[in-house]
Amino acid sequence: MNIDLQKVIGSSLSLRIVASLARSLSPRLGYCIASGLADQVACQRQSALIRALRLNQWIANRQTLQGDALDEIVWATLCYSAHSLFDLYHYGYDFEATRQLIVFDSSFAAIARRSQFEERGLIIAGLHLSNFDLVLQWLSKDGRKPLLITMPNPQGGRYIEYEVRKRAGMHVLPASVNALRQALKHLRGGGMVLTGIDRPVDKPEVCPRFFGYPAALPVHHIFLAIKAHVPVVMTATYLQPDGIYHVFASDPIEMDFCADATQGIIRNAEKVLLVAEEFIQRSPPQWIVPIPVWPQMTDLTP
Repeated sequence: MNIDLQKVIGSSLSLRIVASLARSLSPRLGYCIASGLADQVACQRQSALIRALRLNQWIANRQTLQGDALDEIVWATLCYSAHSLFDLYHYGYDFEATRQLIVFDSSFAAIARRSQFEERGLIIAGLHLSNFDLVLQWLSKDGRKPLLITMPNPQGGRYIEYEVRKRAGMHVLPASVNALRQALKHLRGGGMVLTGIDRPVDKPEVCPRFFGYPAALPVHHIFLAIKAHVPVVMTATYLQPDGIYHVFASDPIEMDFCADATQGIIRNAEKVLLVAEEFIQRSPPQWIVPIPVWPQMTDLTP
């Protein structure tokens, strides 16, 4: 019998079980179990999840890996993912314990000090590097209240994540035309809008180049930045060997003017994605996107 591994892992029941176990287990035992689960999932070579991770890691590593080397980096990605998931649900409910796990780099200082509303709005572009959600939850509990645009119509485990974010005090809006209108108003009022930019979308209208190839990635953040005349700041989180998450940010990326609206979207999206590439290549195994970013290249993966 074929089991859809991605659906099982992403189901609401699975996430509830993981959250319950993470809260009750010690970190030492939790990390041990997480590593064991990563080993089991990595063995499912023909699952949609593993094929997606292999493709994304192959491209992110400039197509230099194959065979055992590619298998090893996919396994490392699963280990990082399991470790992050444990930390999210073990520490996420404890404000002070979470604070002890996070170090903000000096590059992130301007965002950390920023008030909720300033003279000019700001878009914070997040990458699914390491424990994106743990840092986001802590910032929300510490008083930063950006408007967060998430994937539309969250289902299963994604809906549980959506509810957890809301309980953490985040102003969460699933992506929609109305959500974009609210985000634009928020930006024009000097607020912050945060959104992930590396999770693929179905039937994209444009496909900006990412790591050299057209990618099925969202561009709503670029649309908003152009309309509101605000910059984009890229942020990334990395787990260090000491078990601490270090948070970094790019310099503000201003949008370039282009007479053709579609070309303007593509040009500015690629400008932002070049910065995203630099962040991902600092630690490719920590880039955790379980869906093909370049679906047209799936059959080319070694």
